[in-house]
Amino acid sequence: MAEVLSVNLAVPRPNPAKGVGVTGIDKHPVVGKVRVSVPGVRKGPSGLAGDAIYDTVHHGGDDQAVYAYAREDLDRWAAELGRELRGGVFGENLTTRGVDVTGALIGERWRIGEEVVLEVADPRIPCGTFARWMADQGWIKRFTARAVPGAYLRVITPGEIQAGDPITVVSRPDHDVTIGITFRALTTEPGLLPRLVAADALPDSVKAKVRRRVEGQPA
Repeated sequence: MAEVLSVNLAVPRPNPAKGVGVTGIDKHPVVGKVRVSVPGVRKGPSGLAGDAIYDTVHHGGDDQAVYAYAREDLDRWAAELGRELRGGVFGENLTTRGVDVTGALIGERWRIGEEVVLEVADPRIPCGTFARWMADQGWIKRFTARAVPGAYLRVITPGEIQAGDPITVVSRPDHDVTIGITFRALTTEPGLLPRLVAADALPDSVKAKVRRRVEGQPA
């Protein structure tokens, strides 16, 4: 059964990698129900009550309201890195099990528990904060090469979620553009960019970037 293994909220940490000085990338599992809401803005707030996003220029908002990463992928990273990786260590709000996050289609919708519905929006692109947090100078290149980025989700139906809630895929769009394909197109395989045009549920900013690149304009 696909499920939420943990719901993770931010613990503020210093962030020398960016001018804001603080980061919420260090997320820890919490006990009990957490309210999930539509942020209502393009960038900034998290969709989870009690979570915090400090780099509000680049993160958060409606298209990045919730970040999910698969426990299966964390386990593969843990084996490669030779250290334990708890839920939330990649900055994910939801650590999942039994869901093919990389294979999820853009626009696919998940029901979490009884009421919350989330929609797959786009992949996470690694940044300097993530690299510093992982204490690995080559982390951005390493993470990009693996191409298992996790998925940002928008909130379609608000409600409450908690660890142990089942995850059910309730709808899938009629295209083949996955999180994995989108990530590779935007990073290492620009030849895939024309395929992204079919994914109407991509954030407007990503669609504009895709159009510019496909048309040969500066990104």
